[in-house]
Amino acid sequence: MDFTALDPALVPALMTGEVRRNSAESGRFDAYLPSPCVQNHAANLAFLPDGTLTCVWFGGTMEGMGDISVYMSRLAPESDRWSEPEKMSDDPEKSEQNPLIFRAPDGRIWLLFTSQTSGNQDGAVVKRRVSDDGGKSFGAPDILCDNPGTFVRQPIVVNGAGDWLLPVFRCIPEPGRRWTGNVDTAGVLVSRDNGVSFALQDVPDSLGAVHMNIVPLGGADMVAFYRNRFATQILCSRSGNDGHSWSAPRPLDLPNNNSSIQAVGLKNGTIAMVYNHANASMSQARRHSLYDEIEGDAVPQPPSSGGAVWGVPRAPLSLALSRDGGRTFPLRVDLDTGDGHCLSNNSKDSLNREFSYPSIVEGPDGVLHIAYTYFRRAIKYVRLEPGYLSKL
Repeated sequence: MDFTALDPALVPALMTGEVRRNSAESGRFDAYLPSPCVQNHAANLAFLPDGTLTCVWFGGTMEGMGDISVYMSRLAPESDRWSEPEKMSDDPEKSEQNPLIFRAPDGRIWLLFTSQTSGNQDGAVVKRRVSDDGGKSFGAPDILCDNPGTFVRQPIVVNGAGDWLLPVFRCIPEPGRRWTGNVDTAGVLVSRDNGVSFALQDVPDSLGAVHMNIVPLGGADMVAFYRNRFATQILCSRSGNDGHSWSAPRPLDLPNNNSSIQAVGLKNGTIAMVYNHANASMSQARRHSLYDEIEGDAVPQPPSSGGAVWGVPRAPLSLALSRDGGRTFPLRVDLDTGDGHCLSNNSKDSLNREFSYPSIVEGPDGVLHIAYTYFRRAIKYVRLEPGYLSKL
């Protein structure tokens, strides 16, 4: 079955979790994860020690609302159906967002997510829940980082010395204004004691660089990729000392629309990145802010003359490959295409048609697993067999 070009209103009927062969492309399988929520966004994938693939995301009525909570679904080894989701957070006063799973070296499984009031990302803190039984159950939530405005999105990386590197971005307020994203910056929370404590290390000259995504290259070398608040190009910086210091982010040869990206280093040395192949130069669509609908101003705005750019279409959803350590990405295929309309976050009335916030992991068998937001109605899962990439 070919799932492309669907009406958003039809998506809930497909949210069975069943993994089906895509009839239009050999080597590809698709699924829509089950969810009780009308809005589902910001997926992250990770394997548990027993080989179960997990997907965490946030769901509720609309991003920023108090009913937004974290959910987790599981795909057991050899299974062809994602499980019914478990609700992993439930603070009725907070919007709990951007979850991720981390397999710690000591065997514990960490769930991290952000917690904020309404659209006030500059007040967000980072919470965690920890599992001591391989991810079967999790302890009560506590606060990992209480520095207001700290946001997570991308996985923790453990360097060669055993230090934990948690990439973060700082949602910084401007005097007299609600948070807009205009002056956000990047940093890394570094732990040298297995997660007992973390110290913030800022990325230099990182204005507008968010969602830092660290990819080890071997030895002490690492590369990081960033979402760009100004919707021009994906940004990139490098470290030669195990991630303890970074060069200033610079533009890459891929566009960015101020939406999330994710990259992973494959076993064969290739870097695979999933992103929207779009930026502000390709569209005049703009909105006032990410949270304008819950702040009483849903009127699209004219093109911005400065600051963060919101509303650029979130489509196509593309997969690109680099074989030179992330310096260039000449190989590309589109995974989902459409108009990507995102001038509204409204899922209830099917006003959103974005493909966004991808996550990508490689299985031990070389299979690529990808999950992403589909119209903000569902989390879509795509499995690509190893032969799929040979056609690029």
